[in-house]
Amino acid sequence: MSATAVIIDDEVQIRRLLRLALEAKGYRVFEAENGQLGLGEIVFHKPDVVLLDMGLPDMDGLEVLQKLREWSTVPVVILSVRDQADDKIAALEAGADDYVQKPFHTLELLARLGAVQRRTQSSEASPNRQLGALTVDLAAHQVSVSDKPVKLTPIEFALLKTLTQHVGKVVTQKQLLREVWGPQSEEQSQYLRVHLTHIRKKLTDAGLSGVTIKTEAGIGYRLVAE
Repeated sequence: MSATAVIIDDEVQIRRLLRLALEAKGYRVFEAENGQLGLGEIVFHKPDVVLLDMGLPDMDGLEVLQKLREWSTVPVVILSVRDQADDKIAALEAGADDYVQKPFHTLELLARLGAVQRRTQSSEASPNRQLGALTVDLAAHQVSVSDKPVKLTPIEFALLKTLTQHVGKVVTQKQLLREVWGPQSEEQSQYLRVHLTHIRKKLTDAGLSGVTIKTEAGIGYRLVAE
């Protein structure tokens, strides 16, 4: 089955160029000229990759990315004329998988798309998540530190699993709530901090060092190796 891509860009010429290049590589391609329509296309088509412009007429591309990351982990490649390091860092920290500056070389962009998808497929295929001494076995629903088992409740495991799937990236509170408790989960928000505190304590008590769950105030949480 061919891969599906959604292009979100207000420049019709760019969309046409990307469509031709992607379709030549066998992609099914869908387009949107603004952020709101783009989010709708993603919901409807469930693409394998999203190409997102930062300068959209209805909302900034960063806002689109932040909204998307509340409920989806689809790979996102940013396309932008902005070349400041702060813009690139903000996009990557918000959950972008790559950042390509306009004007871009079509062959380079296709190579980057392929690399992003391979990383995603490789990550999904692996039954384990490894970060330092921490191992999360997705198939067995088990966690260990230096091969010593750590007993987590089902909710604690689900939270840690979600964080390990986005190592180094901020996972919003809303995304964690939806991943673990489902779409209608706002009433569980008061428990999120408690569960994460328990996870931190259990991992620390098991001797884990150099790996921590950081709180990003007012945004969410991030699993990082220090």
